[in-house]
Amino acid sequence: MKNIIITIILAAAMTWTNANAQSITPKKILIVYLSRTNNTKAVAEMIQKNVGGTLTSLVLAKPYPKNYKATVDQVARENETGFLPPLKTKIEDIEKYDVVFVGFPTWGMKLPPPMKSFLKQYDLVGKTVIPFNTNGGYGVGSTFETVKELCPECKVLEGYTTKGGSERDGQLLMIKEDKAKQTETDIKKWLQKLKMI
Repeated sequence: MKNIIITIILAAAMTWTNANAQSITPKKILIVYLSRTNNTKAVAEMIQKNVGGTLTSLVLAKPYPKNYKATVDQVARENETGFLPPLKTKIEDIEKYDVVFVGFPTWGMKLPPPMKSFLKQYDLVGKTVIPFNTNGGYGVGSTFETVKELCPECKVLEGYTTKGGSERDGQLLMIKEDKAKQTETDIKKWLQKLKMI
């Protein structure tokens, strides 16, 4: 009789444990990035390599001009007027993701308009948002603050930033070779600090 009671108690405990294990599913991760010179793309790929998840590039319905100066002028006008460029990129079932990494370069010390388009277009309420950035040496500017402002009902974690290229100076993909190795080491430390790995 005693053995039967112990068996019943163990079976009940195992059923409870299994039910709880099934309700705690692995976090679903989305990594969305905007990259003109592929530096932000390189960082996005390193994040995916470490945490998994779905990698998505933001593509505009009407791409920016190839000419750097023309793009700078267009972005300045968009920032002045609050224009949000339409996105060609469509993300299905965004509600299935728990964590959304958002990656972008610093443009004019601000968050690029296409990333603003993404953050305003999709409902990220209740999600964990993690920004990451590449820049030409001048830092993040107001980009991380703007992400927080556009995600008021999200948990926004500490962002990551690194120096990428400087298109103005003809420096395009700079996150390669030794710089890529150092960047990946730094990204791992950042993800560990955030308890993502």
